[in-house]
Amino acid sequence: MTGNVEMPRPVFVISDGTGDTAEKVVRAALRQFREPLVLVRTFPNIATEETLLKLIRNAAHSRAMIVATLVNSSMRKLGEQESKRLSVAYYDLLGSLLSDFESFLNTAPVEVPGLFREVDEEYFRRIHAVEFTVKADDGKEPRVLRQADIVLVGVSRTSKTPLSTFLAHKGYKVGNVPLVLDRPPPPELWDVDPMRVMALTIDPRALRSIRRARVEAMGMPAGTNYSDMDYIQAELEYAAELFRSHPNWPVINVTDKALEETAAIILRTLQDRGLTVARGDISQL
Repeated sequence: MTGNVEMPRPVFVISDGTGDTAEKVVRAALRQFREPLVLVRTFPNIATEETLLKLIRNAAHSRAMIVATLVNSSMRKLGEQESKRLSVAYYDLLGSLLSDFESFLNTAPVEVPGLFREVDEEYFRRIHAVEFTVKADDGKEPRVLRQADIVLVGVSRTSKTPLSTFLAHKGYKVGNVPLVLDRPPPPELWDVDPMRVMALTIDPRALRSIRRARVEAMGMPAGTNYSDMDYIQAELEYAAELFRSHPNWPVINVTDKALEETAAIILRTLQDRGLTVARGDISQL
């Protein structure tokens, strides 16, 4: 005699987005139940009432439970009503949370599907920007400069690296090129869109103070040219001459400026030039 074969119990995950989040929650919950065999089916990007109603009818026919993440309030209401009419077990993952947040925040949700996916894409865009910026730091890989959103140019200790890192965490691919006295910049710099190049300068006394601290921290000889005022002034003049020969490079004096302040100047410049769009509060990483 052949024994009865237990058929899996179906669970329909219905979403107007990817459904990934709802499926993960469902599977996490199901791990607490060791005996029943469950088949989870995910139906993403449900955008019309007709599609939603068809799925609910299919769920009724299959004796399935529905777990839904629908951000549109009218779609949520329709799903609940039709499921009740057809005696389909229906669980709304988002509805009560959105309602509670609406009361807590005293504002209505925008009800736009797919926003979580956009946040996810934003996260990976920032990761890519950081990876690019590390690769292009301090002129290490000049061949990639043409791919940069922003290229910073200046003598040593004008905050190029920390500023590059700050902007990268905002999602911008940043390259930076150090200027050294009597040494030409890499030829790849001339291939960069000059509207994306930002020139950094600093007061010589402030630079000497920063470099002296650097020399001491690194254990370098005190008499090195690196922190000598005559050398610093010559280096800054060399940089200034290069900047004057490229009038499209805005010159930004970073003396006593916070990174946020300098970053704001750079991004406003790019925005004014139509090369970028505002990406939120510059002070927020």
